[in-house]
Amino acid sequence: MHPVPISEIEAAIRNVPDFPKPGIQFKDITPVLADGRLFGGVIDHLLEGVRPGSVDKVVGIDARGFIFAAAAAVKLGAGFVPVRKKGKLPFATHEQSYDLEYGSATVAVHVDAVQAGERVLLLDDLLATGGTASAAVSLLEKLGARIVGVNFVIELGFLDGRKRLGAHPVRALVRY
Repeated sequence: MHPVPISEIEAAIRNVPDFPKPGIQFKDITPVLADGRLFGGVIDHLLEGVRPGSVDKVVGIDARGFIFAAAAAVKLGAGFVPVRKKGKLPFATHEQSYDLEYGSATVAVHVDAVQAGERVLLLDDLLATGGTASAAVSLLEKLGARIVGVNFVIELGFLDGRKRLGAHPVRALVRY
């Protein structure tokens, strides 16, 4: 079976002007998710070069990152770890705050979600300024994770978010 061309995935991403506020061009992935072939293609592309057994945990960032990371974890036979917004996880957590355009936010992960030395792949739907992904990377590093990659469906390249992810390998399927 041939993989779905990235151009087909990109064509299915809907642009929603002025959402959630005027001037923002929201990249809506729900049409991709609604098509099983395209959704499967996204997972295949996100996992390109990643073999089953080469990753212990796949980490997804709240909330759309959960969709891709959970599917990827199943495909790899790896565990899934959610990085959530502060106050959403029931057990003891590590937390990391980061700056937003106006104010700040905090993400958290369970203290026992990843063991030191485990190989981790971090997935999310969108790389913008890199604040959330950078905070997630910091949390994983606190746990002693070996981050093997940080992959995104979409990257807004003009926001230079990948600079905040240091030397970690970063991939994005579609770049605007």
